[in-house]
Amino acid sequence: MGRTSDPSETWSDSERRVAQWQRIAAHLPELVERNPFYRAKLVAAGISDAREVRSIADLPFTTKAELSEDQAAHPPFGTNLTYPLDRYVRLHQTSGTTGRPLRLLDTAESWQWWKDVWGLIYRGAGVTAADRIFFCFSFGPFVGFWSAFAGAEQLGALCLTGGAMTTAERVATIQALDATVLMCTPTYALRLAEAARDEGVDLSRSSLRVSIHAGEPGASIPATRDRIAQAFGVRVVDHTGATEVGATGFSCEAEDGVHLIEREFVAEVRDLATGAVGEQGEGELVLSNLGRWGMPVLRYRTGDRVTAVRGSCACGRTLVKLAGGITGRVDDMVTVRGVNVFPSAIEAIVRRFAEIEEYRVEVTRVREMDELRCVVEPRAGAPAGLAERVATAIRRDLGIRCAVEAVAPGTLPRFEMKAKRFSRREEART
Repeated sequence: MGRTSDPSETWSDSERRVAQWQRIAAHLPELVERNPFYRAKLVAAGISDAREVRSIADLPFTTKAELSEDQAAHPPFGTNLTYPLDRYVRLHQTSGTTGRPLRLLDTAESWQWWKDVWGLIYRGAGVTAADRIFFCFSFGPFVGFWSAFAGAEQLGALCLTGGAMTTAERVATIQALDATVLMCTPTYALRLAEAARDEGVDLSRSSLRVSIHAGEPGASIPATRDRIAQAFGVRVVDHTGATEVGATGFSCEAEDGVHLIEREFVAEVRDLATGAVGEQGEGELVLSNLGRWGMPVLRYRTGDRVTAVRGSCACGRTLVKLAGGITGRVDDMVTVRGVNVFPSAIEAIVRRFAEIEEYRVEVTRVREMDELRCVVEPRAGAPAGLAERVATAIRRDLGIRCAVEAVAPGTLPRFEMKAKRFSRREEART
């Protein structure tokens, strides 16, 4: 199930590089001529003629801050527009979790590109036209699963909308309509499981067979993935993407990372210490999209920390793999007594405790040092001593001391889209 039949998924390195560069080289002259944002960037980098560019390494990086500043200076859409406004048919925006939301426009051609890329993701997940896909999202301006919905329509699957429903209503609808595929964040999947349990419903006995998750690292964290798989009786698929870039990847049957779709994206890794850029290794993921030329991003610094691995996968693909998925945001890492810690590392431990429904992590600066505090919300009837056991597991696995506090069931907030469990507090005054 989900094995590849697309030749691009088994390209050699040389085949990949040639095909990707041909796509970029074909569109660079248009950007120099028509796109004010990229024309200015290229000229600033000493490039006035697209023919001067010999490889992607000759192009400057693009950052979210640049795009945001450009839109602030030239509202409402900025200058990263290759065509007149009447060519664009879709507007979406980023979630705004890392600053001012960005507005992104798509032409009819680039929206078709989104749908085609989702076709590759669905095939990788083993989803077909015979499936009934239930979408748990609000259908707001965040691109979220809009492109997944459009891709499912193109696939010919039955699209079931869960917008404007309560969680309990969604549980009931999944059952009543015999949904076979669930689409939501990993956090919300666990919330659905919690609500189903409260209603006395066992979703592992439903028609669901696959769940696809995005927005958070959870579906590539074994403990979280296993909890979802057990609660719903499904194969759990992690999906990566960004509003600025596109729907970029999916996990395969090997369940050890996420493959990026290199037919449609160029992936690079920027070393956080040296700034050197390569095709694999650990660092910040840098992406260029190859099918969204009306509002492109070239060498976009995503802010996502990854470990990119190349070689043939057990599934047969040679697509680059992000080992363990996206491990976190580059700026989310904290150093606790000399140990580098990402929020995903805490989640990997907390989710091993089946009696924990929700949790929160707080970072406090104390005398120039970061200190961690974890708040856990146990399931009703959970045995005593949970906080101590979690603290022991964190100390054993990560080598740090973390204060852990248990709060009453129902205390912590629940999330439908991206969860906000990680927070920083002002330095404690002593």
